[in-house]
Amino acid sequence: MRKLIISAFLATLVTGCTTFPGVYKMDVPQGNQVTQEMVDQLRPGMTPSQVRYVLGTPLLTDTFNQNRWDYVFQLVQEDEVVELRQFRVYFENDKLVRLEGDLKPQ
Repeated sequence: MRKLIISAFLATLVTGCTTFPGVYKMDVPQGNQVTQEMVDQLRPGMTPSQVRYVLGTPLLTDTFNQNRWDYVFQLVQEDEVVELRQFRVYFENDKLVRLEGDLKPQ
C-alpha cells in the first residue's frame, strides 16, 4: 500500500511539471524569410542563379517540376505558428516568368 501511495505521489508530481506555465520556450523560425525588399529586386527574365543570389536557396524544389521553387517561412512561438509566409517563383527556359505568394513586387 505504501508503494502505491508513493508511486501515485511521484506520478502526480512528474505530470504536474509538464504543464508548468513558467517554462521558457524558444521562438523557432524555420525556412526562408523572404522580405519585400528581396521581392522588389526580382525582374522577369532573371536567371535561376540570379534569383538564388537574391532570395537564397529555395526550401522546396518540386521533383516533378524543376521550374518551380518554393520559399516557405514559419515562426513558431509557444508551440503555435504565429507567422506563415509562402512565396513561389516560376521559370521557363531558365528565365524568371512569374511570382506568386504572400508578397507582391511594388
